Amino acid sequence: MPDTPRLPGLKSAEADWLVRAALAVGAERGFPPLAVAVIDVAGEVIALRRADGGMPMTSRIAVAKARTALYALKPSGLIDLPGGIVDGIQHLYRGDFVPWAGGVLVTDGELILGAAGASGAHAVEDEEAVRTAVQRWQENRSADGQE
Repeated sequence: MPDTPRLPGLKSAEADWLVRAALAVGAERGFPPLAVAVIDVAGEVIALRRADGGMPMTSRIAVAKARTALYALKPSGLIDLPGGIVDGIQHLYRGDFVPWAGGVLVTDGELILGAAGASGAHAVEDEEAVRTAVQRWQENRSADGQE
């Protein structure tokens, strides 16, 4: 049987690395307990973890922020739309559209590999955790010659 094709993008180990890195950033910087999600280019969850003591709802919000970044092709905190349009988009995506900081794209140059989202702290802190994790991952890939 031929090999099953797969979508381009992140592997499970890479998604796990990103989640661990974002949680570590949150802990290093004294943020409240975060939930961090990494999704593939189809918007499906590859990895999701909530730090001990995190609120249960933060897991779902982290996924939604990652999906928002993917849908908009930019960080979720940079989306500036009128409320009525946001309401319509939220309806289309069943609530998985959260135009607040905390969702970022995971890229290799111009190629989108997936997205990461965090929730649990202030929105800008959520974004700082995932943005820093993605930057560290990209630097690590460059150092390993994987780009």
